[in-house]
Amino acid sequence: MQKASVLLFLAWVCFLFYAGIALFTSGFLLTRLELTNHSSCQEPPGPGSLPWGSQGKPGACWMASRFSRVVLVLIDALRFDFAQPQHSHVPREPPVSLPFLGKLSSLQRILEIQPHHARLYRSQVDPPTTTMQRLKALTTGSLPTFIDAGSNFASHAIVEDNLIKQLTSAGRRVVFMGDDTWKDLFPGAFSKAFFFPSFNVRDLDTVDNGILEHLYPTMDSGEWDVLIAHFLGVDHCGHKHGPHHPEMAKKLSQMDQVIQGLVERLENDTLLVVAGDHGMTTNGDHGGDSELEVSAALFLYSPTAVFPSTPPEEPEVIPQVSLVPTLALLLGLPIPFGNIGEVMAELFSGGEDSQPHSSALAQASALHLNAQQVSRFLHTYSAATQDLQAKELHQLQNLFSKASADYQWLLQSPKGAEATLPTVIAELQQFLRGARAMCIESWARFSLSFLLLHLLAAGIPVTTPGPFTVPWQAVSAWALMATQTFYSTGHQPVFPAIHWHAAFVGFPEGHGSCTWLPALLVGANTFASHLLFAVGCPLLLLWPFLCESQGLRKRQQPPGNEADARVRPEEEEEPLMEMRLRDAPQHFYAALLQLGLKYLFILGIQILACALAASILRRHLMVWKVFAPKFIFEAVGFIVSSVGLLLGIALVMRVDGAVSSWFRQLFLAQQR
Repeated sequence: MQKASVLLFLAWVCFLFYAGIALFTSGFLLTRLELTNHSSCQEPPGPGSLPWGSQGKPGACWMASRFSRVVLVLIDALRFDFAQPQHSHVPREPPVSLPFLGKLSSLQRILEIQPHHARLYRSQVDPPTTTMQRLKALTTGSLPTFIDAGSNFASHAIVEDNLIKQLTSAGRRVVFMGDDTWKDLFPGAFSKAFFFPSFNVRDLDTVDNGILEHLYPTMDSGEWDVLIAHFLGVDHCGHKHGPHHPEMAKKLSQMDQVIQGLVERLENDTLLVVAGDHGMTTNGDHGGDSELEVSAALFLYSPTAVFPSTPPEEPEVIPQVSLVPTLALLLGLPIPFGNIGEVMAELFSGGEDSQPHSSALAQASALHLNAQQVSRFLHTYSAATQDLQAKELHQLQNLFSKASADYQWLLQSPKGAEATLPTVIAELQQFLRGARAMCIESWARFSLSFLLLHLLAAGIPVTTPGPFTVPWQAVSAWALMATQTFYSTGHQPVFPAIHWHAAFVGFPEGHGSCTWLPALLVGANTFASHLLFAVGCPLLLLWPFLCESQGLRKRQQPPGNEADARVRPEEEEEPLMEMRLRDAPQHFYAALLQLGLKYLFILGIQILACALAASILRRHLMVWKVFAPKFIFEAVGFIVSSVGLLLGIALVMRVDGAVSSWFRQLFLAQQR
């Protein structure tokens, strides 16, 4: 068997596994078709007249704008309890003392002094809780794919309709300062931008200080309509020290001063939004779906009263994507085409002095526009692909049709509006929440093609006669040792457990703007055991000779004859086991192929088990925390192991060729 034939056949088997992994990934993980459609003022989201109050107003789009400007302060990893107001503790119990508690005191003070001007929400984040995916959700209102978490090191421009695109299309001046991830997501979209490198998590101050250098002068200049500031110090402090370190208290206190300075400079037509893109674990990491990771803070404030009632005792929980349609309508913009978020209806009530009926009608108008947009998206999406469940889609469309008909009747019959309004609002909210739930469920559907390819690859014969047969238990033990080494070196198959500090080994000052080198270092640290054991797998060819040599020693020294064995010389000298490889050179390459197939088969069984667990438990509460990350780690580990195996076999073939050439020269020399 020729060298090239062995390598090509193993590469073909690896390709079968790669294809299976790709098919399963496309069928299981959160995957969807990204539509390039865009909303516009010229095309309302559905039939019927525009909401009351928007006709005839200059610049009015789907709904008349309520704010001319927005200041969006994005504090990376601002967990909800970092901003939660600290109420008086229970009597006879000592107060809880944590470094991060009560440091954003300006939020609590504003909520107490101006309850109709501000709100604090618990923003529920969709996993994965990585920054790039959260930025996509915060601008498109859609659900980013789970596998996009791997591209968090190398962001790509957003092609879907989004808030930034709508703002620039409307001629609004968008100024950005902070995390340079935005530069890749929205290239050329900002009228003015100050980008700062974001990957060096050991640096707590460079990005934040750079923002503060430009924030207040830019705000005072008035040359902006939307001002976005993305601070990274809190997130970096979590990665470096954790949330319970005194440095976290310092960073939160700094953010509190920033918020106070912004509030003092706000004009009446400006809305302040302070948001966290995700939370963090008790270790300061993020990426999964634990309660602390998916719970972020969202604070809204306006110098004019916008809320009809005082804040509830416990902050309301809202999906993070709800901010997208809310900001779009408040600014008089079309809602991005692919949004699946629900507007925060109370922001459209008209303030504390508005009448209950007019407040409810304004909320219903905003919800109806939102529902029309989501219905249009579902219709367009279902026509382009078959991802959505037909039965659930039909039920939702019936629900929307009824809610829309009730809303139109309400506009035409104002006498019975007061009794009908709550029902219409409830129907519209039910539709919007049902649509979002259906999208999440439908974009995590299992595909059986992966199993078929695995069975095809597993069915390849792996038995070859000859003296080099490596037993299954030896190959299995070798593969299990690779897995054991992965865990014993402190790794776990979950994103928060990745050793991010490995990115700075040999580079204590960071990498500048380079992203591929730290990603390579982290990957090498994580999958080193897979690579080393795969490259060393061909050494198992010595296993039969090792076992045979031990057996010969025992047979050559029977019990009671040790003295005779020492006196009697060996009748014949056994060759060294390394030299026994020359006994049957015609079987050597076939043995390499057999060993490679066995190793790939065992690795394939491992990833197949992960795929089965993830598919069977795909509706389990912990699927995105445990099973999906485990599958991703196993898939990447399989790819690394298979490449290492091919490299190891190629190296052994190269050594074997050199040894064969040396044997031929030695044999010719003896003949002379």
